[in-house]
Amino acid sequence: MADTPIIIDNAKCRGCKKCITACPFDALYMEGKLAVLKPEECRACNACVKACPFFAISSAPEAEAKAAASLADFKGIWVFAEQHHGKVQEVAYELLSTGRRLAKDRGCDLAAVVLGHNIADSAAHLIAAGADKVYLVDQPGLAEYEANVYTDALNQLVAKYKPEVVLAGATAVGRAFFAKVAVRARTGLTADCTALSIDPEKHLLHQTRPAFGGNIMATIMTPNHRPQMATVRPKVFKMATPDCKRKGATLLEALTLVAASTKIVKSERNTSSVNIAEAEIIVAGGRGLKKAENLEQLKKLADLLGGVVGVSRACVDAGWISAAHQVGQTGKTVCPKIYLACGISGAIQHLEGMRSSDTIIAINSDPNAPIFGVADLGIVGDLFEILPMLIEAIGSKRKN
Repeated sequence: MADTPIIIDNAKCRGCKKCITACPFDALYMEGKLAVLKPEECRACNACVKACPFFAISSAPEAEAKAAASLADFKGIWVFAEQHHGKVQEVAYELLSTGRRLAKDRGCDLAAVVLGHNIADSAAHLIAAGADKVYLVDQPGLAEYEANVYTDALNQLVAKYKPEVVLAGATAVGRAFFAKVAVRARTGLTADCTALSIDPEKHLLHQTRPAFGGNIMATIMTPNHRPQMATVRPKVFKMATPDCKRKGATLLEALTLVAASTKIVKSERNTSSVNIAEAEIIVAGGRGLKKAENLEQLKKLADLLGGVVGVSRACVDAGWISAAHQVGQTGKTVCPKIYLACGISGAIQHLEGMRSSDTIIAINSDPNAPIFGVADLGIVGDLFEILPMLIEAIGSKRKN
């Protein structure tokens, strides 16, 4: 058929079924010993073309041209500006900072998208932070976050305006609904990115994130579908200084929202749990502390410095402290002014969570520990000798 996205050469097909295994949309089936296409299910991803060892499948020229034209319809970079009770979260400003760089490299506009109620004041702040335009959906149905409602609202905007790239913070909200948005848009999503860049020739978004337990850094691209979507953990990128003189457009959108599948009866903020992501000083410990009781030394030093205690995963796995204190790929990403690492070797999973700290000070008895590779100041020595001296020296200075 001339209008099918792919062409199967029956003379070359050997019935190996590798194309069926490779197809993510269940668009192929076997009819006897030959592979047959279901055109209505095919999305022209070309996975079957690459999987066929006998070169029996090829892209239809008409489909390739149509796909290329379809991709060209998508323009602009969007940042989903998450807000709680009218206050835009810091991760949105961090994404606008890097989004400004991506938009410059791509030669396009940068937009922010805000969903909520009584949020009109947020537009000016987002424009000052780098947005050229703000899509504002201010409706009572969006006052409280509900995954299905937010998913449908953002998908409506994506279908209407066709952005080329959409970014969101890898927060509890972002992780909960952004994948649903990608599925409905029939596109890819890369989670927990640590770096983003634009290919100057193919204009693809290079989405870099840790893989295989943090042992390698994988760069992922979405060549055949739009928009290109990614989430970024808070504190990975730094916020730019806002420019209150920047001018931008605010577009008010009125959407017909779907009914919420859940009802929020009551919401309360947890004030008892530590938030290390917002701390300016973190005194962190690792396996080198040897036992839970030695965390008291870290707490004393953190209290003297006006900071909080952080730990590596080893301390949490050992049951010494709650996961709320964990820094790293499976914990929190932090960016304090001072990060003091005590007895932390510096596994890549931990480094990904704190390497953007302004000043990193490391104490370790092993001079070859990887932590010294990112530290601004390294102290080789026994932390059980050094910590008491630090506590005494800082305590004496405070008394004076």
